[in-house]
Amino acid sequence: MIMVQVSDYTGSKMRDYHVVAKTAQEISMKNLENQPTPLPTDPSLFIVGTPIGNLGDFSQRGIEVLKSVDFIAAEDTRVTAKLLARFDIRKPLVSYHEHNLRESGGKIISRLLAGERCALVSDAGMPAISDPGEVLVREARMAGIKVAAIPGPVAFATALALCGMPCKRFCFEGFLSTNTSARRKHLAEISDEKRTLIFYEAPHKLPYTLRDLYEVLGERDIAMCRELTKIHEEVFCTTLSQAIALCGEKKPRGEYVLIVSGAPEKAPEVWTLERALEFAREEMWQGFSAPAAAKSAAKVSGVSRSEIYRQLVSGKG
Repeated sequence: MIMVQVSDYTGSKMRDYHVVAKTAQEISMKNLENQPTPLPTDPSLFIVGTPIGNLGDFSQRGIEVLKSVDFIAAEDTRVTAKLLARFDIRKPLVSYHEHNLRESGGKIISRLLAGERCALVSDAGMPAISDPGEVLVREARMAGIKVAAIPGPVAFATALALCGMPCKRFCFEGFLSTNTSARRKHLAEISDEKRTLIFYEAPHKLPYTLRDLYEVLGERDIAMCRELTKIHEEVFCTTLSQAIALCGEKKPRGEYVLIVSGAPEKAPEVWTLERALEFAREEMWQGFSAPAAAKSAAKVSGVSRSEIYRQLVSGKG
């Protein structure tokens, strides 16, 4: 801490003091920026987000963690090997994906319990988000292993920010089933969801998914986002029916994020006087008095109770 007496300084001398103080602060901040990012030492499993397309999005902290761990668990070791080579990272790779997660996951947990440190990565984006890494994280926590996250790009959040559709509230549904009946059942369950819906989809499945979205949800607005952060990034905003036509004209390429508008607000049901009278008569047939039947009918229909009662007692009902 530097103590400076300023009571005797006026005019230009006071301005000189401010310059010196500002310079000292800048030097101090620069020294802090040059210090290596401190890495957590307690965790054994690190969830490391990787670029979804542009390698320039890989964080320095993510790179440092990959260089510091004992081994790396990867969804596809071939894809991750290319990433490691680009950043001059030399660490052993083990395969961890949906087809070997039980066998490989058990071995990884054993190594972590023995004192080793592991980084979990997916082919692109944040592991454990619509990804088998979710299982490894759960098993690690159940085994008492501390887990740390090194955040990175997320495709659905990137697409949502780009498309301009309502994003204050949304539902991320991930990948839909490859089975047609299961896929349509899933969509039927969320057909009344008013929040914006987000899906991941592979290019070869896209035409079938668009067809089911249209047939189950009806016409909706949709943003089809592909090649995010890459040179040929594309965000195409249209409707479901037009998206289906587009897929028929042009073969889909690349992985897609689909942003679909939520269910529209349903118009309030309008009751006519005749319908309200019919309801009131049914109430009377069940033993209600005319005043009670009119009151009940008015409550559910919004029609004037006095008008319903007047029609009932006049014999017009």
